[in-house]
Amino acid sequence: MAGSSRGRPARRPGTLPPVSAVSDQPLVNILGERIALGPLRRDLVPVYCRWMNDFNTLRTLGVLPVPMLLEAEEKWYEAQVAAGGDTVHFTVYVRDTWRPIGNTSLMEIDRVHRAATFGLLIGEPDARGRGYGTEATRLVLDYAFTALGLHNVQLNVFAYNLAGLRAYQKAGFKEVGRRREAHLMGGRLWDVVIMDCLATEFDSPVLGKLLVPDAPR
Repeated sequence: MAGSSRGRPARRPGTLPPVSAVSDQPLVNILGERIALGPLRRDLVPVYCRWMNDFNTLRTLGVLPVPMLLEAEEKWYEAQVAAGGDTVHFTVYVRDTWRPIGNTSLMEIDRVHRAATFGLLIGEPDARGRGYGTEATRLVLDYAFTALGLHNVQLNVFAYNLAGLRAYQKAGFKEVGRRREAHLMGGRLWDVVIMDCLATEFDSPVLGKLLVPDAPR
């Protein structure tokens, strides 16, 4: 047929090809060595919902192990779209495949006192234990300190979450205290470990090279 190629509509000269024809890479904000961070996506809401229905995952979040309806996750997504600037959520991708493997967040962002709370979920079980959580944590700290100008980022992690404790320590967090026997899991009360990281103790892995003034000509 004239004006078409293999059934595809002809593209007018000077127009850009569809994004899907250029790359399958999702929209991302921060590129690390092995992972990348990008915005939440409406089309991934069923994936987010699947992660939130994994009770083994929920034990590290402090969320009650109850079934999560897709409709409830859709409402959560819409609430994030409408929310103000005190929370920032990212989708975590593996760069080799652009597979989404989790979410990470800065919450309770206080621009007066330059502080925030960190959260991380690696939702795909086969993506755990590979260092992705550590790198995601470092990228979010980089965003907090370098892009937002925050000074203190804190998190709470349960004492039984040994993998999380190791990842956060490798990323730069330090234990600053404990709330003793304050979380019930598996029929036992566990300590809640409080950790934080200061901007003065952190070296930017990515954004410090990007968010710089132009060089004089």
